Amino acid sequence: MQTMEDFEQQIKAFAADIDTELKGGQINFPTVFDLSLRIKRLADDPNSSLNELAAVVRAEPLLSAKVLRMANSLLLNPYQKEITNLSAAVSRIGSSTLRCLAFAVAADQLERDHRSRQMRLVASGLWMHSIDVASWAYAFSRHLERGNADTALLSGLMVSIGQFYLLAKATDYPALEGELVHFAEFVMLWDEPVKRAVLEAFELPEEIVDAVEICADGSTEWPPRELSDIIFLATLAAETPNPFADLLGIRNRPEMLDACLGAAGRVEFESLLEAARLTRQQMLTAVSAS
Repeated sequence: MQTMEDFEQQIKAFAADIDTELKGGQINFPTVFDLSLRIKRLADDPNSSLNELAAVVRAEPLLSAKVLRMANSLLLNPYQKEITNLSAAVSRIGSSTLRCLAFAVAADQLERDHRSRQMRLVASGLWMHSIDVASWAYAFSRHLERGNADTALLSGLMVSIGQFYLLAKATDYPALEGELVHFAEFVMLWDEPVKRAVLEAFELPEEIVDAVEICADGSTEWPPRELSDIIFLATLAAETPNPFADLLGIRNRPEMLDACLGAAGRVEFESLLEAARLTRQQMLTAVSAS
């Protein structure tokens, strides 16, 4: 049985481990991120082919199923001509969405890795929150015709990447699952510096890095013009709570809406929510389906 003393010892060791990684500039990705990293490297390599990407996808049955389901969804395949070839499916969904689906597989593995029911619920809740934000970002980008919707989808998913990384690394420190509120405080404290380090290690485009970092400032304008505005609005729109914020009692959506958008902006935002809701639901279903 783990004690509070065990928790304090392990949280100090965990903090020291993360601090060493950040200062050394060397992020050691847990194995659950392996697939995401392989997809990223191939997608970024101008010399790689569509068939090479499809081969990586084909080796992962869960990812294969998600890719085919996404390619055949009404959202991306409105004429419903069934796609059964993985290369064609990868081509249809695009590299940004493929990265999101690879991350979905990582999230599924992360949920299964944790030994306690509580930690599995946290992992599952964080994934559902992440794809909720990402799906709203995609829908807002499409309905407002601001930027590339696939880029918005990937950016929305990256908002919680630091928390995912910390949750995955916490598997090595079993005492942490016995004090979830204290663990949530730790995650929220380290979230931003870890997120920045992970985004840099992923070598994501500067546009995405800036959008994900700026959205934490709590400021935007109406109508939204930049990707950062889209992502911030998506975090406000998310209906599935972040489990770490929920553990700490952080529920401030109405106050943030008033402070950031004002009365007129909030009315416009509510209209946007209704207009984009179906697109958001279609993307949410396509990404979350197993």
